[in-house]
Amino acid sequence: MTSAFLNGQPATADDLRALALANYGHFTSMQVRDGAVQGRALHRRRLEEATQGLFGTRLDGDDALKQAARAMQEAGLRDASVRITVFSTRFDYRDPARIVTPDVLVSLSPPSSPDKPALRVKSYPFVRPLPQYKHVGTFPLFHYRRQALADGYDDALFVDPTGQVVEGSIWNLGLWDGDRVTWPNGPALRGTAERLLQQALDQAGVLQRHRPVRLEELDGYQAGFACNASGLQPVIALDGVAWGADTTLMARLKTALESVPWVPLA
Repeated sequence: MTSAFLNGQPATADDLRALALANYGHFTSMQVRDGAVQGRALHRRRLEEATQGLFGTRLDGDDALKQAARAMQEAGLRDASVRITVFSTRFDYRDPARIVTPDVLVSLSPPSSPDKPALRVKSYPFVRPLPQYKHVGTFPLFHYRRQALADGYDDALFVDPTGQVVEGSIWNLGLWDGDRVTWPNGPALRGTAERLLQQALDQAGVLQRHRPVRLEELDGYQAGFACNASGLQPVIALDGVAWGADTTLMARLKTALESVPWVPLA
């Protein structure tokens, strides 16, 4: 069951009308365990930078995270999937340049399971607008995921007009060549889980590189994986390239991610 709180109070249908009608805002998602989160500073920075970029005003990211902690306490939860959405009930699409006060919507749902199935993905030409922000314009992401399912796959991978790999529908892609992890550096939303995993792999001494990767290069890799706030998944096939599941790699990635400290949400 999902519960929602707006500016610290239980949200009503009227509270959410502006978000539903204008669909202008941004968010961050996280897993909370025993009241703690990995990468708290990254989530705070994401919220603050996107609010400045999309609304031209300041948001106290610490306060937004504390609102999430209070919402969990109000709901009697210690573990949850948490989404913090920033929008404004005063935003008017007819005058979008007008400075408005941001509102904070905290949504709580059951925690994500760490056991996720392997993915077979299909590529589609698409680059999300304003990829530097995790904004609420998610229609194309879900449209292409739906199309991938209709085409017999599990999810969608996006490539730019030149054939450069960008990102998955709601995840970042990592590639393994047997020696190092390659992160495609196309115009993607850089996820908090991706950054935390990169830091953890660096501390573990795992070689990594960031470089452009073209679709036709993928058969030169041995394995792929998806990562986002809900966890890691092996990517076992991409279009006509079949990798299979590299259990050793996935265990290594999982161990690295588990080494990231959990910080109290409040």
